[in-house]
Amino acid sequence: MPTGYISIGSNIDKEIHIPSSLNALRDLFGELTVSSIYESEPVGFVGDSFYNLVVGFHSELPAKSVAKLLRQVELDHGRSRDSQKFSARTLDLDLILYGDEIINDGRLQIPRDEIEKYAFVLQPLAEIAPNLTHPITKVSYADLWQKFDKREIRQQKLESSDQD
Repeated sequence: MPTGYISIGSNIDKEIHIPSSLNALRDLFGELTVSSIYESEPVGFVGDSFYNLVVGFHSELPAKSVAKLLRQVELDHGRSRDSQKFSARTLDLDLILYGDEIINDGRLQIPRDEIEKYAFVLQPLAEIAPNLTHPITKVSYADLWQKFDKREIRQQKLESSDQD
């Protein structure tokens, strides 16, 4: 059964949408591995700070089916269908990894390039899956995080998430 990883972000009513999204994901996939929550400044626009985290889960569903379920959870949390990439949002759920799969099919890209681009994705992923290796580069997420240029990072670890 593949292990998948989802990047979660919210900057609108984040104190409501983050816990609610975790409950929705537990309903869909069962037990989750949950990173700490990181508060991050928005990238590409001016706005309220984000809460970001990464969760791991197991599923036998195809990656496209998982992505569709995540999209529905976003919509259930007030995300509009036409939301722009760099904008405020109630909830952003991105399937960033799914087993060793490499997919580049329109809207679905696995592994997501955001893993290596953004600290708010890589740091929580390295926290919960440090020894897992990137399916393309074959470098562990702990090593990727260690080598990441941290000079421009504007985020802080808030707390460990409730993993119950």
